[in-house]
Order: sequence, then C-alpha cells, then structure tokens
Amino acid sequence: MSNGDFEQFRAWIGRSETAHDTVEPWRAQALAGALGRAEPWPRVSEAFPACWHWILFRPLVAASATGDDGHPARGGFLPPVPLPRRMWAGGRLQFHQTLVIGEAVRRVSTVKNVTAKQGKSGPLVFVEVEHQIEGTKGLAITEQHDIVYRGVEGAAVAASDVPAETGQWTRVWTPDDVLLFRYSALTYNGHRIHYDRRYVTQVENYPGLIVHGPLIATLLLELAHEATGKFPSSFAFRARRPVFDGTVLTTHAAANGDGLRLWATDQAGALAMEAEVGYAPP
Repeated sequence: MSNGDFEQFRAWIGRSETAHDTVEPWRAQALAGALGRAEPWPRVSEAFPACWHWILFRPLVAASATGDDGHPARGGFLPPVPLPRRMWAGGRLQFHQTLVIGEAVRRVSTVKNVTAKQGKSGPLVFVEVEHQIEGTKGLAITEQHDIVYRGVEGAAVAASDVPAETGQWTRVWTPDDVLLFRYSALTYNGHRIHYDRRYVTQVENYPGLIVHGPLIATLLLELAHEATGKFPSSFAFRARRPVFDGTVLTTHAAANGDGLRLWATDQAGALAMEAEVGYAPP
C-alpha cells in the first residue's frame, strides 16, 4: 500500500450516513437467550441493556455487494483499504440515557479519522468512526468505534501479556460455534471468520473461529451488571488478542474508584481484552 493510496483513504474523513431501526423485543429476547440469561427476558418498555445496541442497525446489503470475506464490499461508507484483514479493535462509549425496548432509534455515523502505522507484521490502517444514537427522548449513546486493517504477514496470534491477578468477580464462558453463529445472525455480521471454519483456517490462517470483539465486550458488561446491578455511564474497551471457539474465556472485574476495571483472559491465561466501565454518581 503506497502513501498515495493512504492519502486517498483520508478523503473519507467526514463522510456520514444515517440509519433507522426499532428496538424490537424479539431481538433483545434472542440475545438474552444466546447469552444464557435466565428468564424473564427483556420486554417492551424495559431498559435495553448496555451495548446491546450492537444488534441494531444491521448492514443490509445484497449478496452481490459483499466481499470475499463476507463483509460488505469495500468502498461505500468506509474507505476501500486493500489490506485483507479487518477487525473491531475497540471503542469508547458514553451513555447519556437508556434506550427502551420498543422505541424507534436513529444512528448517525461519521468517519472521524484514518491513520496508518507500521506494525511488527506489516502495515496497519486504523479507521475511527463516531456513532451518535438517538431514541425518542434525544441522544442516548455516543460511541467511538475503532476498526483496524492489517495484512496476513506474521503470526496470526500476537503475543500478549499474562495478567498475574484474578478479578474480585469472575465468570467462565466457553463460546462455541452455536453462540458465534447466533451472534452473527443477530448482528447480520457476514464476516466469515466467525462461522466459516474452512475460510478462517485456510484463508486467514487462524486456528479456529474467532469470537466477535463486541461479543467479548458484551460478556464483560454482563459480569459488570452481575457485580453492581447498575447501568453504566461510560465504557471503553480494547481488544488485545483473538479468542477462538471451543476454548475457555474468563471475564474478570475489579473495583476501580467509582467504576470497574474489566478484563478477559483466554484458555492460556493471556489477556484478550481490557476495559473500564464508569457509573454516574447516585
């Protein structure tokens, strides 16, 4: 990828798109079931849990408009970065008010920045997108969403620090291919690394299906809710290492001032994601 190509991608900064949706109860109930929540599941007029908005605003594109990796073909709203791997690297969210199941919602998305770096395994391109999500009472969520594009050179699984501690609260999950399929279906995420074992192992050279970054972030928030029973005012997370289906994933939480520090470790004990959640003063 040349410098000229990269400068072309920066022309996408400022591009915007608007989407509309409804917080349908069946979708909230379907996610509750997939996550193993005990019934009764969320119903109309109840609060929509934090970060469950990721199952809204699904990217409805024709089959002819998808790329080889199952994502929408490059070049529309997002810049057509030619690096073959793209991943959800992390994000930062502010919750101004809760969404309510059953209400109509609108999302305005804007490309805020495009940057390039040289990583250990080759070039990296980062795209930052801001989402502003409104409910019937006004702005509910402001989200900065980080997307990273990279090549296939180097090790498929990067080295990672191993935390020496266990959280005050923990929960053990074993994300299997059924959970990954259900989450892909609920988010209308066609990225083949999450459900197509032949593709992910033979084309992208990973050892198994990759657990969605936002799914891991959601599991961290599930633990935070179990620990506090509160709805957050802020949440920030960063993916550090991929997690593969059929392996143990442990979510951890520890008190951190007025909020919680969260992290997830894989079967080897390596740090897979780190996060922080904040709560408004009572």
